Amino acid sequence: MNADTAPTTAAEPRDAAGRPPVRAATAADAEAITRMRSEHVLSAPFTEDWLRRCTDELAPRLTPGGDARAVVIDAPDGTMAACALGLIHPVLPAPAYPRGRAARVQLVATQPEFRRRGYARAVVSALLDHLADVEEVTLFELHTSPEAAPLYRELGFSGNPALMRMTRHHHLAGAVPGAQPESTWVPPQQYADALPRAAAYVCLYVTDEDDRPLQLHSVYSPGHPWHMIGGAMDLGERPWDAVVRECREETGMTAAGLPRLLATVYGQPRAQRPYSTLQLIFDGGRLTAERIRGITLNPREHDEARVLPLAEWEALMPTRDFTRLCAVEEARRTGVAAYVDTWGNA
Repeated sequence: MNADTAPTTAAEPRDAAGRPPVRAATAADAEAITRMRSEHVLSAPFTEDWLRRCTDELAPRLTPGGDARAVVIDAPDGTMAACALGLIHPVLPAPAYPRGRAARVQLVATQPEFRRRGYARAVVSALLDHLADVEEVTLFELHTSPEAAPLYRELGFSGNPALMRMTRHHHLAGAVPGAQPESTWVPPQQYADALPRAAAYVCLYVTDEDDRPLQLHSVYSPGHPWHMIGGAMDLGERPWDAVVRECREETGMTAAGLPRLLATVYGQPRAQRPYSTLQLIFDGGRLTAERIRGITLNPREHDEARVLPLAEWEALMPTRDFTRLCAVEEARRTGVAAYVDTWGNA
């Protein structure tokens, strides 16, 4: 689920075109951008020494003669609410990029209290427009999370499962070949970048009082048209907190009671999804007919909530999705949590 594209309130400041007000960053914004990266992008925050070092390096690169361009949104109190930073670099010319100029979107960050207002979309769109129209960049690159990928696809990016990456360091002079180095410490972000990619999801299994599963009909996923309440976890979010959020966003209901895990579902990487997935499915209980009628769907995600006997769902969804649904129902009936690791690769 895209956490930063939800409708905004009328009180939000907007420009004449209805967009959040953005501005080009200057060298004076280097420290704030660096802190945004440290606090909201990296797996572990910078030390003060690294903050100063990165700020000192970024500031001159944000000048007109530098290779960095950034777009920011200011908060009402003058702090930075959101930012997007791009780094321009040369490549060999080709018909697709005749000027030989490429740019990497280095970071996109939004302060937690300003998320779900469209700020990420606004700063990235403005940055890409500037790089293309002013800097004559035609090749754009970025690394993203599965949760943010829908936004970048809407802006024109496409994925490539063949992308490979390596971090390589020079050996110290005089080091004995094959000897264990005195220290194997690497910066946290470098270590995080070397780990296998994975995405975490949560679901809430809900039935009516006759134990008939409730499923929501997706408006954006024809390959998986019916599914449980749920979605991707946000960065730093606990699983049950994600369940509560997803339930509220997708149905208008509040998930109550103690968390009860029904199933864990693992999916291996595939060509069209080059990362592992881990899904935690919780018991959402049994709803009365009145509560089911009171469900309020988000039309950007679902257009129908339906209750059917378990067997009747088989004809309406892929085999692997029905296998998961049966495993979850069996887990609730027996009280033994299910573990599924093959359905996602069928």
